[in-house]
Amino acid sequence: MFSREQYDALRKGAGTFAREDRRVIGLSGSDRLTYLQGLLTNDIAALTPGTGCYAALLTAQGRMIADMRVLETGERVLIDLHKDAAPPVKDKLEQFIFSEDVQVEDLTGRLAVIGVYGPQAATIAVRALDSHESFDSLVLFENRGLATSAGPITIVRSDDLGVDGFDILVDKGTAAAVMGALERAGAIPVDHDTAEITRVEAGRPAWHQDMDETTIPLEAGIEDRAISLTKGCYVGQEIIIRVLHRGHGRVAKRLVGLRMTAKDVVPGPGDAIRAGDREVGAVTSAVFSPAAQGPLALGYVHRDFVEPSTALAILHDGQMLDATVIDRPLGEILQQPD
Repeated sequence: MFSREQYDALRKGAGTFAREDRRVIGLSGSDRLTYLQGLLTNDIAALTPGTGCYAALLTAQGRMIADMRVLETGERVLIDLHKDAAPPVKDKLEQFIFSEDVQVEDLTGRLAVIGVYGPQAATIAVRALDSHESFDSLVLFENRGLATSAGPITIVRSDDLGVDGFDILVDKGTAAAVMGALERAGAIPVDHDTAEITRVEAGRPAWHQDMDETTIPLEAGIEDRAISLTKGCYVGQEIIIRVLHRGHGRVAKRLVGLRMTAKDVVPGPGDAIRAGDREVGAVTSAVFSPAAQGPLALGYVHRDFVEPSTALAILHDGQMLDATVIDRPLGEILQQPD
């Protein structure tokens, strides 16, 4: 349920919550980076201790198996990903090991992920963790992902919710104590529904909501973050390069932002998107946005209808809702007073 206090914490202060949708896989062994380099879409071999990146694992047909954050701690690689994707990704990583010195381990039973997001997240995290150094000196940032170990805690810079923040990977036995420390330091507990609002406002796609096993990364618009165009071969690269270079990046559909004219009706995932009498796509996520003072949605539409200001309609419970395509991220929306 939406909470204005929680929303304001994410926009103006700091909010915290247990990221129960996340799981962690660990890779150890001297070949871990070169092994992942041949499988994932981003430049894993370039990672040094304390850095990380956003990446995807694809099928040979260029479809997504999962998106993930890849974090090199100096002792092992941590792969932070959606809970639904953890089993198939672990299976795939184990499947391709032959003579490499790589060990794959599901760390779900050992590690919890706690998020702290908002403009005051860094200050509150320092206070909560009782650090004697500045937070920025502890956290090395590269390509919107990083890992730094502070004792048994790994801190990961994140903007998954469309606002700056951090995810804290911590032993499950101390997770409750860390969460309590964040709250005592001033972070407001935030529920899933409120966190979804800032995510959709920023146009951030989520796994098994706006992306799934049928999605090509280019359709979801994550190529700038997830795909390196300078690294060597990886699984699915041929399809990606063919679309980018021969097809000039044109895919059959793309994820877009949508703004509704009606202020009191929020569409739902799966609602059809129409252009006149033609069905051209479907909604994947929708929220009521305080910043937009009305509903916002994400959805896939046919490539002929992706330009901002394109007029469309959403069929919701038998009612046609006027909608307009808007840019992702929705920066112009967030600049408006709410």
